[in-house]
Amino acid sequence: MAGAPYITDKEFESKVLQSEVPVVLDFTAAWCGPCKAIAPLLDQVANQHEGALKVYKLDIDENAETPNQFGVQTIPTLLLFKGGKLINRNVGSINKVGIEKFVKPAFD
Repeated sequence: MAGAPYITDKEFESKVLQSEVPVVLDFTAAWCGPCKAIAPLLDQVANQHEGALKVYKLDIDENAETPNQFGVQTIPTLLLFKGGKLINRNVGSINKVGIEKFVKPAFD
């Protein structure tokens, strides 16, 4: 897998809020070391839940609207959406076990 696809502010509603399955939105930037560190872990969790969970990245340097809408001030920040609603948030670096716990509410 090539890694989670990037989306833009314009795609947020259609890709995240209108998704049939839960979505993890990873707020990231090219210069963010911790963002790069968690990327492969997010990809592993996405692969484990293939078809039942989507993971997208949003570059905060190119898209300001969505981070502002959700008060994202630190990256990496992960937001978990289910049925168009925000159901979980993680700010800062996280390990694979942490990501698995983070996405668990999507399946409850």
